[in-house]
Formats: sequence, structure tokens, C-alpha cells
Amino acid sequence: MSVNRMVLNETSYFGKGAIKEVAIEVKKRGFKKALVVTDKGLVKFEVVKKVTTVLDEAGLSYEIYDGVVPNPTIADVQAGVKACKAAKADYIVAIGGGSPIDTAKAIGIIIKNPKFEDVVSLEGVADTKNPALPIMAIPTTSGTAAEVTINYVITDESNHRKFVCVDPHDIPIVAFVDSDMMMGMPKGLCASTGMDALTHAIEGYITKGAWEMTDMLHIKAIKIIGHSLRDSVSGKQKAREEMALGQYVAGMGFSNVGLGLVHGMAHPLSAWYNIPHGVACATLLPLIMDYNKDFTDKKYLDIAVNMNVEGVETMSLSEVRDAAVQAVKQLGIDVGIPQNISELGVKIEDIPQIAEDAFRDVCTPGNPRDASVEEISELYKSML
Repeated sequence: MSVNRMVLNETSYFGKGAIKEVAIEVKKRGFKKALVVTDKGLVKFEVVKKVTTVLDEAGLSYEIYDGVVPNPTIADVQAGVKACKAAKADYIVAIGGGSPIDTAKAIGIIIKNPKFEDVVSLEGVADTKNPALPIMAIPTTSGTAAEVTINYVITDESNHRKFVCVDPHDIPIVAFVDSDMMMGMPKGLCASTGMDALTHAIEGYITKGAWEMTDMLHIKAIKIIGHSLRDSVSGKQKAREEMALGQYVAGMGFSNVGLGLVHGMAHPLSAWYNIPHGVACATLLPLIMDYNKDFTDKKYLDIAVNMNVEGVETMSLSEVRDAAVQAVKQLGIDVGIPQNISELGVKIEDIPQIAEDAFRDVCTPGNPRDASVEEISELYKSML
């Protein structure tokens, strides 16, 4: 058996009201001042205030950097580094979806590893020497699991590309997974981030690096998400709590074994057209599941069972695989996911370069079926 590594948070809190533990963790660790990393929308709608009130009541000092945008850029990170230095912060509180938490990771890494201040040099597996400035992560969406992963994604606007950074030094030391922080999600965001979580679970389950422990996590995540996403999108509190847990469980797995072609193909779409990451993944997922199906042994049987597909015991393996793909596709339809990339603004003349970018993406080699640039190009074209 090969050697497998698991990297997880030092501490995590789950459940309604978990953010009340923030002040306790800060005081216990002796931190003095936070940089709160978030976006303007979460400030405007007073989601951030839920956390800063906890800090205020505990007499804890902080400054807010709310310059993060969807698909955060190199400039966002560099502005955040400046804000962190100016604040003389000794820890970060990241509040938001994947974008603020990813930005916080890059800021935290650069503060402690200043030779990477160009940000681009963090791509791939960077040789950082020091753990990031301590990060406390509070997700507001049920999808990216950035609070428990060793990955983050930054957009290089000048080159129309996203790059993935993989670094155990960036993982938040504490995560607070509080469904109260997620209740304000509009339906579209709830759907796309939830389908992103399902993509993490399915790709992590079939990726080349998968092994017994991550399989256990991914199957549980598929079951939770498959049973709760529709109700979560409709706004039910219990389902949002379930999704908050499901996306975290998926993150525990895929962070340690990688992903595949869905993410490899989704990253360029976001970089070229500023498509939300979860939407790009959700739209591509059934197509790539179908592309991979003959390279997955009996894993699609497990996916079908946990997606509540009926009658699998009488199906052939081929039928089970098709049923698993269809169950995922139907879930996407039910929660309002676009079913082609033309709706997302993708242009056929861009596809040759987008396919090249997808082929080079760090996630693509993990796919169970190897894909050439030409095959990736044809997959994109089939979704127009």
C-alpha cells in the first residue's frame, strides 16, 4: 500500500451558533488583532456584523478588508497583504465563500513567506517554509469547503487564467461551520455552491489518488448532498445545516487526494468569462461523469445508491453508470443549473485556447480517464 497523507483543521466547530466560539478561540491563543477578510456584499447585508459583534463584545480588535471579488485576482491578494501589514494583524478572520477564504490563504502565506509576494509563484505546490498567518475561517456558502482544504485558486487577469495553489501551510487553524451564516444565500448561490460540493465529492471519489479513508468521506458527502440540496435551495434551515456539514466532509476528502477534469475545465471558464466557479462545475459535471464512466469500476453503483436511485439491484453495471449520471443531471436541473455553456457566454472561437488551459490545469491529471487537448475541446463543443 502506498503512503497516503491527511491534512485537516486543527479545530472545527459545527452547528447553529458556532461563531460564538470565535472569541474563545482567539483569547485562548493569545491573538491581539485580526484582519477580517471578506467582500462588500457580506458587509452590506450585515453578515460580517454577526461575527464582528462577537469580537466587539469580547473587546477584540480588528480591521476589515472587504476588497475581495468573485474569482479573486492577484491584485486583490496584494491589496489584502498591504491591509494586513497596515493593520499589524497577527491573525486573519476569513468570512465568506471560497473567494474570501482563498484570498485570506494567499494573504496569510505571503505575510509569512514574503518571497512569494508576486502571488503567481505560489502556483502548484510552492516551496513555502512557514505556516500562514493563523486563519480562522467562517464559510457563508455550502460548497467550496475552503475552510478545510489545503488548496486555493487565484485569477491571473492579464493572462485569462486561474491557477491552483496546493499548500498544507495554508489550511485555516480553526473553522466555524455555522448554518446561521449560510441562511442569507440566495437560491442561485445555494444551488451552484451545493453542486460544487457534489462535484468535489464525486471527483474526489473517482480521482486517481482516492483511497479508503477519502472514499469513506466522499460517499458520506454524496449521500448528504444528494438528500438535502433541493430542500437547502428552497431555504429550509435543517437542509442548510445538512449541506454545511456535507460540503465540509467532501472538503476533508478531496483536499487530500485532488479532483479531476470537471475542475480542470471549469477553471478556464471562470477565468475567461468570470463565470461563478460553482456554476461552471455544476454545468460540466454530468458530461464529464459520462465521459469517465467506463473508467470507474463499480464506484458509480455507490454514487447511484447514495443519490437514492431506485432499482439499482436489477441493473447491469452499464445501466447503473448511466443512472448515476442521470441522477446528478436531474439534481442540477431541479435546482436551476444551466445545461449548456452557451448560456454562460462561452464562444466557440475561444475553445482551442480554453482547452489548452484546461489540459494544463493542476486538477486535470487526477481524472480517472486521461484526456487530450483535442478531446477536451470536443467536450466543450458538445456543451455549446
